[in-house]
Amino acid sequence: MATTTSSAVVMSLASVALEVADLEAARRFYRAFGVDAYVRLRASEAPSSGFRGFTMALTVAGPATVDAFVGAALDAGATVLKPAARSLWGYGGVVRAPDGTIWKVATSAKKDTGRADREVDEVVLMLGVGNVKATRQFYADRGMAVARSFGGKYAEFAPERPGAVKLALYKRRALAKDLGVPAEGAGSHRLVLGGTAGALTDPDGFVWESAASS
Repeated sequence: MATTTSSAVVMSLASVALEVADLEAARRFYRAFGVDAYVRLRASEAPSSGFRGFTMALTVAGPATVDAFVGAALDAGATVLKPAARSLWGYGGVVRAPDGTIWKVATSAKKDTGRADREVDEVVLMLGVGNVKATRQFYADRGMAVARSFGGKYAEFAPERPGAVKLALYKRRALAKDLGVPAEGAGSHRLVLGGTAGALTDPDGFVWESAASS
């Protein structure tokens, strides 16, 4: 069985950079949305069409907080992909930012137990992948700690530190269906991940850079 030496670099997700066509407009949007602390922005004209293969997801305390985030996003120029609504698992909605990034805001609670706020409990970067098991193993082989895994359907990794963005994997078509968009897409993901293991590209074409340059 392979072992990891003490000098090996353990890979982790240190930053998420969204590539946008209009940098200043994106900065204004993410400040108004209230999530600018979780993502970096960089200007890019890389061609991209259809589903980019990922979503950013916010987990919050209750339905009123979901509504507060969704409302702020819409006021700032986002469009609705799925209106906030109750479901078997809780309450949530999906919006597309003006730069094209899809955001899901959700809670497991179906009723509010306190006042509405704009606090985020957890931020998850969900990658839509062709083979969850293979991509999970790709990251595990590079030192990322698997926190939860459900066969070939879903996997998530332990975040670098408390409050950091968590990386998770979901089957691409299932993710697109959950978001309410067609699964087809081509070109750039418009996403660059900063990590501790240097530059690499994963099996689904998601690009990683060293955290210092991301």
